[in-house]
Order: sequence, then C-alpha cells, then structure tokens
Amino acid sequence: MIRISIDAMGGDHGPNVVIPALMTVATRRPDIRFIIYGLEDQVRPELAKFPQLAEKSEFVHCEVAVKMDEKPSAALRHGRWKSSMWKAIEAVKSDTSDACVSAGNTGALMAMSKFCLRTMASIDRPAIAAIWPTLRSESVVLDVGATIGADSHQLVDFAILGAAMARSVFGIDRPTVGLLNVGVEEVKGQEEVKDAGRMLREADLGSMTYRGFVEGDDIGKGTVDVVVTEGFSGNIALKTAEGTARQIAGYLRSAMRRTLMARIGYIFAKSAFNALRDKMDVSRANGGVFLGLNGIVVKSHGGADSEGFAAAVELAYDMVRNRILDRIEADLDLFHARNRQAAATKSADVEVDEEG
Repeated sequence: MIRISIDAMGGDHGPNVVIPALMTVATRRPDIRFIIYGLEDQVRPELAKFPQLAEKSEFVHCEVAVKMDEKPSAALRHGRWKSSMWKAIEAVKSDTSDACVSAGNTGALMAMSKFCLRTMASIDRPAIAAIWPTLRSESVVLDVGATIGADSHQLVDFAILGAAMARSVFGIDRPTVGLLNVGVEEVKGQEEVKDAGRMLREADLGSMTYRGFVEGDDIGKGTVDVVVTEGFSGNIALKTAEGTARQIAGYLRSAMRRTLMARIGYIFAKSAFNALRDKMDVSRANGGVFLGLNGIVVKSHGGADSEGFAAAVELAYDMVRNRILDRIEADLDLFHARNRQAAATKSADVEVDEEG
C-alpha cells in the first residue's frame, strides 16, 4: 500500500478540486491510501460525496491553511505545526506517508519542505523538476524555480537528480542529459555551465548519457531526456511554454469561429483538434517534484483542475513505487566515489612528477 499525504487546502480551488481528484486516482490505483489534511468544515462535506474514497482515506483536521500569496517566511513562522501544508510534509518525515502532494504556495511549500525534511547529505540546494511534453514524447526539465543561479557542482547535482527521475518515470535505463546553454559549442556560455559539462563528461556515469549542451528549442524537440538549468532560466522557459500553448489554443479557437466554412471544417477535423488540445494541455503534465530532499514532495499547479491534480498525485505514486530516493542516493554515491578516485589518481600523478 502506497501512502500519500495531501494538503487539501492548497491551490485556487482547495477541496472542491482536490477531493474529486483523489477519487479519480483511487479508482485507477487500488493500492493507494490517502491521509488528507485540511479544515474540517471544508473537507468533510466534499469527502462525504465519495464514500469509497472515505474508506481508503484518513482525515486530519488542521487549524491553519497557508494562503497562496503568503510570504514563505511568514508561512513557516505562523503555519508551522498547525497548517495542513506542514502536517502533510511532516507525515513524510515521520514515515506516516510515503510522499506529499500540495497545490499550495510554492515558496511556502519549498521553505517548509527544506526545513522539515532537509536536503540529502551531498546536495547543496533542492530543485523543482517538471515533466515537459515534447515532439518525441516527454522530458524532465530542472530546475524550474527552486534555485536562482547555480554553480557547476549544483548543476551536476541537478543532472544526477533529473536522470534518476527520468529512470523512475520513463523507465529508461540510461537517460540522455543535456545542459541548457546559449549554443551547443563548447566555447559558449557561462563558466559554471562549461565547468559542469566538463565534470559530467569526465564522470562518465552509468546512470546517464551526457550529450553536451542543448539550446532552448531543443526542449520542445525532445533532443534529450533530461534538460538541466538553473531556476531563473528554467522558470522563464516553463512559463513561456505554458503561455505559448494557451496562445496557440486561443488562435485556433478564434480561427475556427471566423467563418461558416471554418466551423464546418472543424466538425470534420474535430478528432484531430481534440488530439492537439490534449497534447497542449499543461494540466496533463502537472506536477513539479522537489528533488534533493530526504522525502518526496510534489507541487501541483495552483490553478489545476481535478484531472490535473490527479496527475500530480499519480506522479508522486510513481516516484514512490519506483524508489526514486534509493536511485538518487546510489547515483550520488557513485559520482562522489568516481570523484574521489579521480582526485587520488591526480594526486599520485603529481607526486610521481615531483619525484621525477
């Protein structure tokens, strides 16, 4: 049985979206159980509509719901111990739950997750990883907002984290990894990115295949399975892609309504347009995974509908089922072992040269 703790108060719609989403997941994943945290007067009426879900769930009343516009520091100070967000995260720490899902305030969720779960021993900063629809299929992109700016070691950490996620979600034994850059040539880009590329090439990790630098248009093409960048550029890329998808969808709706012939044409091509709509629907790839923590936390988009929140919960389910934390720890151990071996070899070579 996989246990998922849920912050039912997060997002723009709260329990009105969260509870129906959980019913959807419970139907599709019979081996799942939920621990739902929230305000009783709002959650209980929704939960009563789904008796089957109530049987597979435990509800815990909380006194506080973190506001979507609340500053992370204030949320951590006032919401700690009492809020539905904190308690859902704390359930992971106490091993009451295997993963936490919330559609709440991103900054507050990250601050509480870092404070409660802490980062893994060799990770400086966590990353938010998103699943990105591509022409080929899907890719993992990280970081999309947790870390503004990153040095070469942090970018390498992100590559290891992203590769572990790709192996867990996509079932790829050795996913391809690329560093987002202003060009594919080795001489281009910031020093941090170039140094990270050199480190990944030299490490030659069995958990991934490093393909070098990729550019912005490579994300949508699906050139690699994992795209690595720091949070500032990653978040801009994510929001730009979401906005472009909505823009194109708006253009199509406008064009289909323009003339009678266009409306008739839409009737004949409706199945094709529906397929395009599904491909461009950002909610179907909903869920940002906080990687690098001692526990699994998934952030749903605040405006996600029921199907979108269900996708985030199922992503958390997959992370648990495929033991992503064990994969990350094994990959990090291998990387640091390779680094120690390389350092020892280099030191021995220097001693030989000095003696010579």
